Amino acid sequence: MQTTLRHRGETGYHAGQSAELCVARDYEQRGYTLAHLRWRGAAGEIDLVLRDDDGLVFVEVKKSRSFAQAALRVTPRQQARIFATAEEFLAQEPAGNLTNLRFDVALVNAHGAVEVIENAFGHG
Repeated sequence: MQTTLRHRGETGYHAGQSAELCVARDYEQRGYTLAHLRWRGAAGEIDLVLRDDDGLVFVEVKKSRSFAQAALRVTPRQQARIFATAEEFLAQEPAGNLTNLRFDVALVNAHGAVEVIENAFGHG
């Protein structure tokens, strides 16, 4: 039983990593530059940090069987963690908290299709 649970956890972890790379490619094809993959601060982790001419985009990637199921996995607690982690990241930016930014959520379904919700949290 414990082996089965560990295997499921490992499978989920690898599926999540694959989804993040898929989303990073999607953004890069649209002209963004990947600044960091899984950037970690004291408050937590941000899946993707991307740059374009306008500033930064912090992206939370969620994978599930459908886009709707993936969207339901973004909780208010996660949003707060992402905001706190982004604030840590901004401390190292030349413009600090004045950096132009937005928070996106990228949903990945069971077929590997990507749907991006720009400015998903209404900040930035």
